[in-house]
Parts: sequence; structure tokens; C-alpha cells
Amino acid sequence: MILVNGVQTDCVAASDRGLMYGDGVFRTMVMCGGQPVSWDRHFLKLSADCAALRIPCIPKEIFDRELETLGASHPDCVIKIVVTRGEGTRGYSVTSALQPTRILSTSPMPTYPDAYREVGVKVRLCDLRLSYQPQLAGIKHLNRLENVLARIEWDNPDIPEGLLLDEHGIVISGTMSNLVLFKGETLVTPDLSRCGVAGVTRQRIMSMVAEWGFQVKVQPISLQVLMEADEVLMCNSVIGVWQIVEFQEKAWPAGNLVHRIRAALHDGN
Repeated sequence: MILVNGVQTDCVAASDRGLMYGDGVFRTMVMCGGQPVSWDRHFLKLSADCAALRIPCIPKEIFDRELETLGASHPDCVIKIVVTRGEGTRGYSVTSALQPTRILSTSPMPTYPDAYREVGVKVRLCDLRLSYQPQLAGIKHLNRLENVLARIEWDNPDIPEGLLLDEHGIVISGTMSNLVLFKGETLVTPDLSRCGVAGVTRQRIMSMVAEWGFQVKVQPISLQVLMEADEVLMCNSVIGVWQIVEFQEKAWPAGNLVHRIRAALHDGN
């Protein structure tokens, strides 16, 4: 089911700046039992990302009504919300106030092997290096070509994710996920101030482990630091959290934190 500006349709104007220039932002989240999971957090991030691109954000109550409509017919699914700057004329400049376009769509929950949750996952190192653009860092904008190019580097069903480094070899994220590392009683997650996407699930994990008494650090992470971690987790709003158990020559034993965090994320829905 797709709603474009509140109307059920799969058509968007060819002149929409989201299509023409990737001029917009998006969120992806889970609908569970007709309720969008962590919707308040997702809306705050959507609003902040819109503000960063100087796109007026649609009021939350409008999204609330449309999410209720989607939840009534698709109670358990993946929800994607796209907000673009709207329809415009040719050219990069924005010469007049535009009406933002909002697109809400549903898709089935993806199916992954049980082993991903129960045992963990193997990941690879991507060849592509993320470029620096501090003005866009952390924002889930529609220009995701780096992720697309990185993901088509391999086609191995036994490797569900690849790790992305920046141009200086610093670990940033996965192609579809954020990373959190544990070393003793400390959580370390990559600094995303120059590139990468700051996800809602990453934020939730940082908040919850801080309440458990863990020290939380946001800092540049080298491959060596990653290799020396006790437990390495990848997360996003659809998969939740998986443990990385194999990367290059390193193998990690099954950890305990992944299960505790997964349970807490579920209980916090």
C-alpha cells in the first residue's frame, strides 16, 4: 500500500525533486500489531533531517493519521516514509516555496535465516570508501548511491552485510546498518560527524546501555579497535540487532549482550 500526500497511488510527478536530485529524506521502521515501532524517535529524526536540508517537515498528526490507515490494513510490515522538497522546475536552485511531497509505503517483513539471530553473521570489508560531507553527515537523505555501489560488490547469501570505511580507513558503518562495539563495560560506536547515517536503533541502544551502567563513547574506530572488541553488533530498525561473529581473519564467540539488547529493544516497543 502506498500513500502519496494522503492519496492511495503509486505515482509521483516526474518533476519531483526527490526523483530529480535525491532532494529529500526518509525513514524505515517496523509496524507491529498496527503500531509503528519507536515512531516518536523516528519522527524526531525525520524532523531534524528535514530541518538540516531546509525542507519544511509535515506535522506529526498528518503522519499519525496515515500510519493508522496503513496499520489497519497491514498490521505487521515494514513502513517507509519519504519526504521530498516537492515538485519543481529544472535546475538546482529553489526559487520559490515548494510544497513537500510525502510518501508512505508498506512492504512485507524481510525473511532472514534463523542463524543470523541465533548464531550471528559473517561480514566483509567493502572496497568503496565513504566520502566526507559534514553538512549531510548523520542524515538519512535520498542520495544513497555509495551504499548501493558498496552492496553490489558481492553476491553471497552467506554474507548479509559489508563494512564501510571512510577515505582514511576509519570504520563508519555497514551498508544497511550501524555498528556498536563492546569492550568490557564500555560501548563504542563510530563518530558520524563527517559521514554515515545516525540510526534510531543505534540511538536506542546507546541510551539503554547507559542506563545499565555502561560507559558510552562516540569516537573514530580503526579496524584494529574493531578487531580487539569483545562483541561487535550491527543494528537497524528492521533487523534489530545481530552479532558479527566473523570478519576477515577474526572470529568472535557467541556473546551475551546481543540477547539482552534484543530483548530490551523488543520490550521497549
